[in-house]
Amino acid sequence: MQKKRFYYIVRLQYLGFRFSGWQKQPGQLTIERMLTKTLKFILPEIAFKILGAGRTDAKVSSLDGAFELFVMEKELPELTSFIDLFNTNLPSDIKVTKITPTTSDFNIIQQSKSKEYVYLFSYGTKNHPFCAPFLTNIITHLDIALMQEAAALFLGTHNFSSYTAKLQPNTKVIRTITNCEIAQNTLLKANFFPEESYAFTVKGTGFMRYQIRMMMGALFQVGKGELSLDTIKESLTPNTNIVLTTVAPGSGLLLNKLTFD
Repeated sequence: MQKKRFYYIVRLQYLGFRFSGWQKQPGQLTIERMLTKTLKFILPEIAFKILGAGRTDAKVSSLDGAFELFVMEKELPELTSFIDLFNTNLPSDIKVTKITPTTSDFNIIQQSKSKEYVYLFSYGTKNHPFCAPFLTNIITHLDIALMQEAAALFLGTHNFSSYTAKLQPNTKVIRTITNCEIAQNTLLKANFFPEESYAFTVKGTGFMRYQIRMMMGALFQVGKGELSLDTIKESLTPNTNIVLTTVAPGSGLLLNKLTFD
């Protein structure tokens, strides 16, 4: 007889600075590993499985992440109390914000969704060291207006094969960006932040490995005068042979919104 399963969507926030990304890796501290360890402690006699909505890289954070929790045979106890128990036993840089029951028809990986990422950065004088988990700091001058022009070129459906590392033969390189802009950072503030910082916001249905960090890296090169707008345009064409190698640091990137359709 098949064991009964109960299904939940768990929303969470985390600061990724001390973690080696989402996915479990031998000998590495990851978000998935910490969640699994905590669930084993608070559900000692219940079998479970977790499945993330996607993988984040080392040092990448999230304000609105999600994973699917499969629990065998027994339902979770009263959810508000369970969230409190979960958070009490999680480290201070991970917080569960909501748990919602779902059904076997829901698959968090295959479900249609949109993701909005924000990359925070500043330039000029060196930042306070406490900024390191949140802001990438470029010491040299950046032409923000030119970077804004370049960011607008990513909008729409393009070939993003130049914006991923170790491109595999079957990778879906045609991607659609529904919002892409650079503006003043109003998302996160702290008294140790510089007077001015910036947010590169990107929204779409799916992204390749390192795609947003390489888009940001290319924009940094544009801002420094190392890449032209024409090069960015050419890098997005169907048969491009442009090779880009700059990957912006992970610590400036965060998943800001995750929406299931």
